[in-house]
Amino acid sequence: MTLFSSLLIGGCSRPTTLAEIRSEGVLHVITRNAPSIYYEDRDGPAGFEYELAKRFADHLGVELRVRVADDNTEILSVLDRNYAHIGLAGFADNPVYSDRFRAVPIGLSAESVVIYNRDTPRPESVADLAGTPLHLIADSNHLPHLEALKAEVPGLEWQQHPELDAAGILERVESGELPVAVIASNELAINHVFFPAVKKAFSLNEPENLAWLLPAEQDPSLVEAVEGFLGELASDGTLAQLKERYYGHLDRLNYVGARTFVHHVRNRLPRYEDLFREFADRHDLDWRLLAAIGYQESHWRPNAVSPTGVRGLMMLTRNTASYVGIDNRLDPKQSVEGGARYFTMVYNRIPDRIPEPDRTWFALASYNVGFGHLEDARRLTEGAGKDPDRWMDVKEFLPLLAQKEWYSKTRFGYARGYEPVIYVQNIRRYYDVLAWMRDPAQNTEHLASQEVPSLSEDMVIGEGQTLDDSHPSLPKSLGVTPPTL
Repeated sequence: MTLFSSLLIGGCSRPTTLAEIRSEGVLHVITRNAPSIYYEDRDGPAGFEYELAKRFADHLGVELRVRVADDNTEILSVLDRNYAHIGLAGFADNPVYSDRFRAVPIGLSAESVVIYNRDTPRPESVADLAGTPLHLIADSNHLPHLEALKAEVPGLEWQQHPELDAAGILERVESGELPVAVIASNELAINHVFFPAVKKAFSLNEPENLAWLLPAEQDPSLVEAVEGFLGELASDGTLAQLKERYYGHLDRLNYVGARTFVHHVRNRLPRYEDLFREFADRHDLDWRLLAAIGYQESHWRPNAVSPTGVRGLMMLTRNTASYVGIDNRLDPKQSVEGGARYFTMVYNRIPDRIPEPDRTWFALASYNVGFGHLEDARRLTEGAGKDPDRWMDVKEFLPLLAQKEWYSKTRFGYARGYEPVIYVQNIRRYYDVLAWMRDPAQNTEHLASQEVPSLSEDMVIGEGQTLDDSHPSLPKSLGVTPPTL
């Protein structure tokens, strides 16, 4: 039978969407800038949803081609016209989209949360919002919930802002320009440290699955391929690891800690920034990471001394200082040089096979608790059937080193294993804020021009204490998307 006659009998069928993608060699996605979705990091594109899409494209053996939209409205319009294969925008798997799009859950959930400025009265319920417009980004997941609640609270009003993203909403609540707003809980979590005056009032709904949206015009082939691929990532632990990378460290810096850190970035860091840059460059380190370690160790106080005799800007022990060739731990230059040299040594002991960023997390944990204790925790992790090369798994076992039933089975014995976990979490958040405030793309003149009151160098702010209104807050503009390691 000839090909022509076969086509006449069987009909000339169009290739599936998946076949077209493989034939063209390109997966087209449309997205928007947000730290939870997609952004340009110093090392290239990043973001939780971007990482998933890049892995999926690699799985298909095709190029990932990203188009960045101005807002959700543009993304939905492009998908409606079938001009992209997948939309990445933190959309919820909501029935409101069922007639227009195919939705594939991506393993995250979020709620619509009401936020307000901590200096204003907290709204306790939806009824308290009557007559006060809520502010939100355009074409967001929050609209269906607000429309449903309006039936119960007729005075409920809201205003959509096509020109703003989640960070723009947060900034305006932080400054007091907007009294109340609605934002996705995951976007609040990932941005909250940059806007410490913003507080959560309550949620409008139960958690919803976040999903990728695909044009309804497509056949099911791409949906099925995405579902199968995400299922594999969930089964082999990759999905959980990505969640840890982007969301696993977001609870370590509270309101007081965030504002204090920002004050110290402006008032203490300038004295030592050149040192961090110089010795980080010598040892091929990110100076912001080295500075974040220094802040976690001493709050950038060169004369800091612990009850155990650890001292200096990088809080080196006497033995460590001797090991790295430092004779004066209280000299800032020697301390930073010693810290950079020692961290590099620790980092180089972490197996090369461990990919970033986990290798850095392991190095930080080792810097804090010691390589031997880290190895003990990795052995416990492996013995429990988990991956000793994943920080996500090992950080569950480090705290067990403080329990006799566990440390009695290890080579190096007891350790306060919860400390390196908190240590790594804190440094990750300090790095986030520092990278944001010191990014070359940021308007540094704006930051430097902000007037802030002076505080005592020895001022200690404890848990639960509050600061007066004159204490410095975060910058009033968000020039770049905050990075997340």
